[in-house]
Amino acid sequence: MTPVLHLLDEIDSTNAEARRRAEAGETAVQWIVARRQAAGRGRRGREWSSETGNLFATLLTLTLKPPAEAAQVTFVAALAVADLLDAFAVPGAVSIKWPNDVMLDGEKASGILIESGTHASGALWLAVGIGVNLAHAPDATERTATSLASHLRSNIAYPPSVEAAATVLAEAFAIWQTRWETLGFAPILDAWTTRTKGLDGPCVARLGHETVTGIADGVAPDGALRLRTADGQLRLISAGDVFFGPDAHERAA
Repeated sequence: MTPVLHLLDEIDSTNAEARRRAEAGETAVQWIVARRQAAGRGRRGREWSSETGNLFATLLTLTLKPPAEAAQVTFVAALAVADLLDAFAVPGAVSIKWPNDVMLDGEKASGILIESGTHASGALWLAVGIGVNLAHAPDATERTATSLASHLRSNIAYPPSVEAAATVLAEAFAIWQTRWETLGFAPILDAWTTRTKGLDGPCVARLGHETVTGIADGVAPDGALRLRTADGQLRLISAGDVFFGPDAHERAA
């Protein structure tokens, strides 16, 4: 059954609200959706542009999985966002960039931020934050961004409303989450790999303390990026800013 969906006119951050509810002891699985965020956040503390008309949503859920396994939910989220965009976008436009950026014709259309903590019940709470550019694309971003409005299929005049998009996202997420919980991570990773480009070409990973350059060599069974350096060393990248393609080094500079 799809969790309850709370639609708010404005909030500081849907992830922050999920954290507050989790730390207050709430146990209900729920989606927190806002029409506008006053203090949206992306990965590594970056600001997330929050223009009205775009989707800002966080799923709050509890899990008994260990943290390393629970982190696989980021792949579930990416697949759900891809399904949402696929429902409205030009066929073939949607792809995923490792690990969870969902793209439209190679430009970023979505961001995912996973946060977690220990619940009073002893379980792990997860806040699966998802932002999708439905109507607007932010300017002055590190990577070129786009919106669904610029990639609609010919028989669709306007992007979906926040409410409609949230409903489609929640339903898609529930399907992938059920597969993950009943069948394990392998089918999730298979579906994700099918949608993901750049896993067999030039790659630059900008990590907190170093930049690693080489050739992407697929992903490990846990979803970590396999990056083979010029000297043949295999590095497993679990997190970082990663750039793919022949111009990866220039874009990572």
